[in-house]
Amino acid sequence: PTAAEKFKEVNEANQVLSDPDKRARYDQFGHAGVDSSYGGGGTNFTGGFDGVDLSDIFSDIFGGGFGGGGFSTRSSGVNAARRGADIASALDITFMEACKGTSRDVTINRTEECPDCGGTGASAGSSVKTCPDCNGRGVVTVQQRSMFGMMQSQRPCTKCGGKGKIIEKPCIKCGGSGRVNQRKTVTVKVPAGIDDGMLLNVRGQGSVGSNGGARGDLKVRISVKADPVFEREDYNIWIDFPITYAQAALGAEIEVPTIDGKVSYNVPAGTQPGTVFRLRGKGVQKLQQSAGTRGDQMVRISVEVPKNLTKVQKDALTAFEGTLNEKNYEKRKGFFDKIKDMFR
Repeated sequence: PTAAEKFKEVNEANQVLSDPDKRARYDQFGHAGVDSSYGGGGTNFTGGFDGVDLSDIFSDIFGGGFGGGGFSTRSSGVNAARRGADIASALDITFMEACKGTSRDVTINRTEECPDCGGTGASAGSSVKTCPDCNGRGVVTVQQRSMFGMMQSQRPCTKCGGKGKIIEKPCIKCGGSGRVNQRKTVTVKVPAGIDDGMLLNVRGQGSVGSNGGARGDLKVRISVKADPVFEREDYNIWIDFPITYAQAALGAEIEVPTIDGKVSYNVPAGTQPGTVFRLRGKGVQKLQQSAGTRGDQMVRISVEVPKNLTKVQKDALTAFEGTLNEKNYEKRKGFFDKIKDMFR
């Protein structure tokens, strides 16, 4: 509802509260724990509100804990099942582990049930009693007058500290909390294809819940170490492969490293620097897809120019160069043809 709609509902509530007869009925049935149904016959009281729960109105506007005579007060749910807290951790893995998957142990600190008291918080032979002031709800209801009449608000019970129970003799190990911090080692299964910075969620390995609630999760941030040979781009792998001047000119069979081992590849004659060859299916396993659904490996060729030549080698190269012409250097010819056109 909008602010205007809520304001209208409050005005209607004020009109009802100002009616002596209706006020009397609210005062009669407005004790803690009674819902918003009107007592006579158990029919829902609407009184011109079209089924609107007045406690909802005041709760939404005033932040909860409000109720008029006849409005239901809301329990804090102190005894409701609560899920345990999640735990954050980090894990460093190698490039190959990220590609292939692995299992690693992660040591964490998490909350467990106290082994001495079994989570009750009470020492052996002692008992846990329901708080007499709040009847186990953890909150008490206080009535006070306001512009809307006699209103009710909920506050934490001071006798039990909002827990709804009183422990006669608290457990020494946990101090009555029923919980202790323990250091645990959890085996984390890292799936093939995970990438740097991803968050791996391990269900049910967080802190223990309360009142029968489920455990929290362990959230592991993955950090992948850089590899000296391979580089990842999404599910593809890149590698720079240097070949010799002669291999580029004549063609050659080369052994290309992949994450699965070496693969033979025939480099065609006349291969130029920067040429990229694709090895299909030699990349990284794709997450949440069937086994074998992988990216590709991209092989980027670089041609290494020889250094520290002897006189014999230089003479041989000079003689060899003298046998070449424009047909042997298509890019060179095309480049100089463009320059000629520019300066005509």
